[in-house]
Amino acid sequence: MTLAAKPNLAGMSLAQLRDYFHSLGEKPFRAAQVLKWIHQRGVIDIQAMTDISKPLRDRLSAEAEILLPKIVEDYASEDGSYKWIMEVASGSRVEMVYIPESGRGTLCISSQAGCTLDCSFCATGKQGFNSNLTVAEIIGQLWWANKRLGGFDGLAERPVSNVVMMGMGEPLLNFEPVMDALSLMMEDCAYGLSKRKVTISTSGVVPAIDRLKDFTDASIAVSLHAPNDQLRSQLVPINKKYPIAMLLNSVKGYMASLNDKRVPVIEYTLIAGVNDHRQHARELAELLRDFPCKINIIPFNPFSMSDYRRPSSTSITNFRQILQQAGYTVTVRTTRADDIGAACGQLVGDVADQTKRSSRHIAKRAENIIAASSDPARATELA
Repeated sequence: MTLAAKPNLAGMSLAQLRDYFHSLGEKPFRAAQVLKWIHQRGVIDIQAMTDISKPLRDRLSAEAEILLPKIVEDYASEDGSYKWIMEVASGSRVEMVYIPESGRGTLCISSQAGCTLDCSFCATGKQGFNSNLTVAEIIGQLWWANKRLGGFDGLAERPVSNVVMMGMGEPLLNFEPVMDALSLMMEDCAYGLSKRKVTISTSGVVPAIDRLKDFTDASIAVSLHAPNDQLRSQLVPINKKYPIAMLLNSVKGYMASLNDKRVPVIEYTLIAGVNDHRQHARELAELLRDFPCKINIIPFNPFSMSDYRRPSSTSITNFRQILQQAGYTVTVRTTRADDIGAACGQLVGDVADQTKRSSRHIAKRAENIIAASSDPARATELA
C-alpha cells in the first residue's frame, strides 16, 4: 500500500495555506507566518520557525513537508550571469539563468522539463518533453536564486527584481502550476515582485491566453518571430493551430483586462537568411500597426542541433532601424551567458524525452552533414 504524499508547503499560495491551517483547526494568520519563513527568510526547517508554537511545529513536521528541487550543477559566466541546473521529481534536469544588469537582476525560470512544442530555433524543443514542473519546482527556482545570491541573508537587497517565464517549456501548457507560482512571486508575504516585473512568455497558446485575466495580471511577451503565417508556421509550429491574427486578438483581450498602460513585448528571434530581410521588417511593422507593443529583437544564438546562423550586425541594425522609423520602441537583446550555454534559445538541461524527438533531430542532423559532405566548408560548419 502506497502512503499518501505529504502536503508540500513550499508550493502553496497564501490562500491555499490558509485553507490548510483551517483544516488543522488553526488560525489563518499561521499561513502568512509560514509563507514569510519559507520565501522571505529562506527557512525550510519547520522546527526553526520560532514564532510558531512547538506543538504546531511538531505536527507540521509529522504531517507536512517543505520540499524543493535540488541544484546539481552551477555555472558562472564571464559576464556575471549564472546558470543553475536543478533535478526535479521526474528525474529530468532543468535550467534557470540569472542575468544581472544595471539596476536590476533578471531570473529566467523554466516551467517544464523539455517542451511539447518544437520551435525550430530553440534548443529546448529539440530535447523533447518529459514532464510539467510542480508549483514547488517552479517557485523553487526563485527560492534557490535568492539563496545563492545572498537575498535571504541580507547580503544583497532583492538580487532578483525581475522574473521571466522564458526558460525551458511553454508556461501556458502548464497553466495551473504556473499561475500558482506567479501568485507566490507577487505575494507581499512571499517575494513581493511587481506585476510589471513578472513576465509570461508564450508561443501563442490562445485558449490559455484567454483564461489569463481570471488568474493573474502579470506582464506578457509573445514569441512571434515572423511577420506572416507561412513563415511563422515553419518556425513556430503551434501557429498552424493558432495563427497570428487569432493570437494578437487574444493578447489584445488580455491587455484590455489589465486596465493600465502596459503593452506586450513582441519577441522576434532574428535568424540569418530566414526572417532577417528588410522586407520582413517592413511586413512586421505593418502587421503590428494597430497593436500597441514593444519589440525585442533577439539575435539567434547557435546550438549543436541547429543549422541556423546568427545574423550579421548589419542585418540587425537595418531591421531595428526600419521598425524604429515606423514608430516602434525596439530593443536588441544583448547576448549574455553564451559561454555557459545559457543564452536565449540555448537552454537544454537533461530531459528523459518521452517523445523521441531528440533522437529524430540527431538523426536528421547527421543526414544533413552527410548531404553537405560535397561542400567541406558547409560540412565543417554543420559539425
